Amino acid sequence: MNFKGVIRLIKLLRVDHRLLHGQVAFSWTNALQADCILIANDAIMNDDIKKTAVKLAKPAGIKLVIKNIKDSVEALNSGVTEKYKLFIIVESVKDANEIVSKVKAIKSINLGGTKSAPDKMQISKAIFITNEELNMLKEIESNGIEVEIRQVPGDKKLTIKEINKL
Repeated sequence: MNFKGVIRLIKLLRVDHRLLHGQVAFSWTNALQADCILIANDAIMNDDIKKTAVKLAKPAGIKLVIKNIKDSVEALNSGVTEKYKLFIIVESVKDANEIVSKVKAIKSINLGGTKSAPDKMQISKAIFITNEELNMLKEIESNGIEVEIRQVPGDKKLTIKEINKL
């Protein structure tokens, strides 16, 4: 497999609990000049309503692929995605961690939005994580993968390292 080409063609892996919505569909896809969006999510595979909503949010002219995590990893490692400028979206830090641990071509994770919950701490306007997720993100960064927080491309990039210093 040609990892050099894959690195260049995987534009970004984004964590967003809403998956595909206006902000992601238009702001990020345009900024990244992506021509394909991969939704990597196990739950959506059995949820026709959510699948339909995601399909409706897809920008015109952009290919949309919806796969579970396992099949997404296989596709990313097989080389079949090399022809695309790929924007990958997952629902959770756990899903992002699973993918980056198995797909060595990913060099950056964007945290865009995660749900609030009683067991989570707020680390930015739209990011709520557990201690376990924070440890996953620190581990990801220690492996040379950038972990940054931005809701939209024009926002100032904030890294997990910077958050830990606050």
